[in-house]
Amino acid sequence: MADPYARKPLLNPERRRRGIYILPNLFTTAALFAGFYAIVQAMNGQFEQAAVAIFVAMVMDGLDGRVARLTRTQSAFGAEYDSLADMVSFGAAPSLIVYEWALKGMGKLGWIAAFIYCAGAALRLARFNTNIDVIDKRYFQGLPSPAAAALVAGLVWVVIDNGLSGQDVRWVACTLTIFAGITMVSNVLFYSGKEINLRRSVPFFVVIAFVAGFALVSSYPQGVLFGLFVCYAASGYVFAAWRWLGRRKAAVAGAEKSDL
Repeated sequence: MADPYARKPLLNPERRRRGIYILPNLFTTAALFAGFYAIVQAMNGQFEQAAVAIFVAMVMDGLDGRVARLTRTQSAFGAEYDSLADMVSFGAAPSLIVYEWALKGMGKLGWIAAFIYCAGAALRLARFNTNIDVIDKRYFQGLPSPAAAALVAGLVWVVIDNGLSGQDVRWVACTLTIFAGITMVSNVLFYSGKEINLRRSVPFFVVIAFVAGFALVSSYPQGVLFGLFVCYAASGYVFAAWRWLGRRKAAVAGAEKSDL
């Protein structure tokens, strides 16, 4: 007969497996807060602070996955929470910021451009979640939503820093917003960097390169960050064109050999 006064375990193994890990989800919550803060600042007309908040959200979003992998605290809850936070920080927030800043006076074209970006971010995140075990982890299929958000927020930050208003560059903002939205749902491949192992030793010059990179960004963060993400957004198309030319040359060479 079982002892009715025997001490029972507080948590059974099944319940413990279904728990929520605090550390990585704290970073996800910080990213969500930064995205929400960006929306609030855009509604108050503080567009520079809103743009900076997007970059803060991007840093927090990059850390939550790294922390989860390093501490082995990945969970299905964390993955779903991260996607929902990304939709706010890198989907809704940038589209609202750029609309209030530059596209509001363009009529239907303005809100359509903002919606294209927002819908592109939602579709990009949904496709990423369904293809996570299918696509090569070395590459992203389509422009990642944090990079697209940094592209839009970087334009806002640079233009404001140069003393211009959103209306002065509304056509540039509209074009860039539509480009970012379409590129997120394209099949263009972008390097992911997930194969980089932070626990592996690296040559000394890599550390020097990181120090030089931080110094370069700190010298003019608005322009340097915006330039980096413009180059990253263009890199996918450059590599796609390079691969297409390589396949075309191979096909021509194969046809010439068959004719001999």
